[in-house]
Amino acid sequence: MTLSTMPHQYIDRNSLQVITEKPIADRSIQFLYTTLRENAPAMFRALTSGRMSSLLGYFHYDMPGKNRNCGKDLFNRFGADWQECINPVGFYDSHRKFFERQIRYWETRPMNRKQTTIVSPADSRLLIGSFTETSTLFIKDKFFDLAELLGPDTSWHRRFLGGDFAVFRLTPDKYHYNHVPVDGRVVAIYNVDGRYHSCNPSALITTASLYSKNRRVVTIIDTDVPGGTAIGLVAMVEIVALMIGDIVQAYSEERYDHPQDIRPGQMVKRGCPKSLFRPGSSTDVVIFEPGRIAFAEDLVNNSQRRDVQSRFTSGYNRPLVETDVAARSSIAEPLRQTQQF
Repeated sequence: MTLSTMPHQYIDRNSLQVITEKPIADRSIQFLYTTLRENAPAMFRALTSGRMSSLLGYFHYDMPGKNRNCGKDLFNRFGADWQECINPVGFYDSHRKFFERQIRYWETRPMNRKQTTIVSPADSRLLIGSFTETSTLFIKDKFFDLAELLGPDTSWHRRFLGGDFAVFRLTPDKYHYNHVPVDGRVVAIYNVDGRYHSCNPSALITTASLYSKNRRVVTIIDTDVPGGTAIGLVAMVEIVALMIGDIVQAYSEERYDHPQDIRPGQMVKRGCPKSLFRPGSSTDVVIFEPGRIAFAEDLVNNSQRRDVQSRFTSGYNRPLVETDVAARSSIAEPLRQTQQF
């Protein structure tokens, strides 16, 4: 059985149901990341370039004739809820408008009011892990190389060695705004250049440290400040993928009003919109300093289940299962001295 024919399942957090996902363009991704990558590396590099990703994005989301299924039909096709959107359903007359939709998150994505709670930045499939070998969440063959992921400034990755991380994989049907996971002060925000690899599970398994190879935006937030979440430094990495044209910083403290770029020295509030992926599937990685947080118990239990057919489990030879989570939902708390996993 090849990766493209192997089922990929995840757990719905609310219902606890095991859901089978059919990743988009499975056979094409398998061909791209096996046959072409091994036998035609120049063509493989061309297909994962920024120019090709832009052309593919235009073909899928903007080209005339691609918007026949619009409005309710478009939402039904992807299994998304048009009733949670700010604009009426008739507004969504293109695939791009659908992928860049705004929702009434203050009503439809409730957030724990406790300031110390760390929240999910996105509607996504969540995978948790640790850099610590003594942790049951330790992932030896990681999805990324920490130093490479955070870019050339080695002072940052040294702060996160031995810490924990969470990978948030957004599929094309998801709401594509990112939200701030913690309260704190931005100490750095910078771009790291790279390619436009797919976020398909098959691609992530066949190509080592794939997330470290894509173009990305890194934001370092200090939470040990007045009004902060008090869990040390937090790195939030927004990563492009195949057919993602851009990551637009659009921080707003009042719904989506007055969006602005994020700058060093700025205080950011947990749960507020931070940025927008344009459009398609993409990924956030949030990294924590060692010994500062404990993931929610249900996420830990889900990640280690052996009755779920996850491609990550197959690829990494240990239980590694995603949980479908909502933006602004609780994912972790500050680590107490008595807490150990």
